[in-house]
Amino acid sequence: MKFIKTNKRNIIQPCGLDDFNYQIDPYLGCEHGCHYCYTQNSFDWSDEIQTYENLKEKLTAELASLKPQKIYLGMNTDPYQPVEEEFRRTRKVLEVLHEHDFSVSILTKSNLVMRDVDILKDIPGASVGVSIAFQDDLEKKLFEANTVPNSDRISALKDLKREGIKTYALICPVMPYITDVHVLINQVRPYVDSIWIYPLKIDSVEDENWKSTKPILEQHFPDILEKFQEVVFSIDHVYWDELRRHLKDVNNDVVIRISSENH
Repeated sequence: MKFIKTNKRNIIQPCGLDDFNYQIDPYLGCEHGCHYCYTQNSFDWSDEIQTYENLKEKLTAELASLKPQKIYLGMNTDPYQPVEEEFRRTRKVLEVLHEHDFSVSILTKSNLVMRDVDILKDIPGASVGVSIAFQDDLEKKLFEANTVPNSDRISALKDLKREGIKTYALICPVMPYITDVHVLINQVRPYVDSIWIYPLKIDSVEDENWKSTKPILEQHFPDILEKFQEVVFSIDHVYWDELRRHLKDVNNDVVIRISSENH
């Protein structure tokens, strides 16, 4: 994996999520290589990771035209992928945001976020979310082998909450007939303020994330391949309706929402 610097685009990008106007990807590319990841349909990140030249100066200049607000980190790439341990670009982004009175919401699959608790505790309104999709680490390794174990992610949520930082979880993506949503809710709910549930939806058999996911299903889950495909190609499938109904019966002490969007 090559690590290169670029100035091809602005660091701050529009964000399509509710409650956020802008998002930042400290890296362009991701070492995790999750087979289901939707970004495969737009980018080829198989051999390189990019980041920004003169990151501090460039980000400071871009922030100058904005009023302080909360910025989202983790839209297209994980801000705490393994390369961050060495290059610390995400930490640099947090330092600049804090210096200019911006807040942040982070989504990651890694417990490396705990390294930056010292900054996060000083940023008013900061929140950190962890995504998790598999209750079984054996299945996790098939689809996202380069990510840290679920137990490490949940431990990070516990520690973040203890430090007074607002936490949330994404059960994302829900892999039909593989992901046990109820088990994962019970694993994370003591340590989060809210849980978001995102279905896996793939639009076409020509999508790169389907081409990457299908061989795993064929080899390890042949009995569910046909019905899995039916579900992921339709957000209106009865599978999703039944999941929503079941979640309404859950006795919640945290907010649980299921999104109609796909990841």
